[in-house]
Amino acid sequence: MIGRAIRPLVALLLVPALVACSMVGDVRRDPPARTSAPPESVAPAPPPSPSPSPQAPAEVRVVQLAVPQRYDQPHVEFVDADHGWALFATCDGGPPGRNCPALLFGTVDGGRSWRSVRHPRPVADGQQLYAARGLLVLFAEPHGWYSSIDGGVRFAHTVEEPVEWRAAQGRFQIIERTGRIGEWAGGRLRQLDAQPPVPRLNTVGESGGLLVVAAGAAGGKPYAAVSFDRGRNWLSTSVPAPEGEVGLVRALVEPDGTAWLVGERPDRTGWPGLWRLRGGWEPVGRDGHPAEFRSVAPIGGGLLAVIGPRGAGVVGDGYADLPWPVGPEHYLRVLADTTLAATGPGGEVLLGVGYQTDRRWIRVIVAG
Repeated sequence: MIGRAIRPLVALLLVPALVACSMVGDVRRDPPARTSAPPESVAPAPPPSPSPSPQAPAEVRVVQLAVPQRYDQPHVEFVDADHGWALFATCDGGPPGRNCPALLFGTVDGGRSWRSVRHPRPVADGQQLYAARGLLVLFAEPHGWYSSIDGGVRFAHTVEEPVEWRAAQGRFQIIERTGRIGEWAGGRLRQLDAQPPVPRLNTVGESGGLLVVAAGAAGGKPYAAVSFDRGRNWLSTSVPAPEGEVGLVRALVEPDGTAWLVGERPDRTGWPGLWRLRGGWEPVGRDGHPAEFRSVAPIGGGLLAVIGPRGAGVVGDGYADLPWPVGPEHYLRVLADTTLAATGPGGEVLLGVGYQTDRRWIRVIVAG
């Protein structure tokens, strides 16, 4: 997005409190006891295993668009491996405005080619772009929202956030004014009759099936409940306490039914608590991981991809580094067709097409 943010953020993973998305205090411990053992009696620690060298992308797609030189790098957003949008909205490092009208482009072939799309309100104090499958949404501050369901041919204007965009965030969502879970039906978010027994509820996850997961954090501890009938009934579940405190918990549910909890630390950078649902919530990825993380994304087969200071890694039962061409400067998320998108600086997006860790990576660079 470009311009001032219009709401506090969670992402989904993300990342971003994913997110949304889409988080404690100073922890003090007594110093370790002194030891009288001579130094030579202590075995040296083995050196850490080197991280695998990142592999080069299988393909690089660089496109130079007909944009005046004064424009900065665009915000690029992909919906799936083929469809994406690019918004140029700032010039010479300054904010959007009359001397820098927004320029909009779209692609339907994975970034090989881009077409110019008329922006419905190119002059504004702030410009933002959002996209979902079959939906393009623009926010032009202070003029309002502009949404299109036909690839940018026509736009509908609304003062409030478009209902179509809100519905695209998931069938089940937390109702902001009440903090309770609602379900989209008939163009409205209707509160469920049954509510999960979760203190300080902050997330709900689903993927179109029967399973719905609700979670929250209170007193630095995670809490969760699950429903196997689309929120008609809820079962309270025990979440094993992680090492350290968590400030916010995110629930992720994959199309194959694998469910995850991501317990973000209060500083939102420390390695999170991770749990996978297998009868109960099982802690995973406790050993061998870096101290920090940037973003997480479920990749199928009971695996979770993580971006940290060493680049990409994967969590199954443990943790292992991956040779993906993705660095700590990228933010990772899952697109509508399970393609991975790693968004980096300078109008760059890496698209990972495939399944689990077996991905064919394509670097897309959009320049003006």
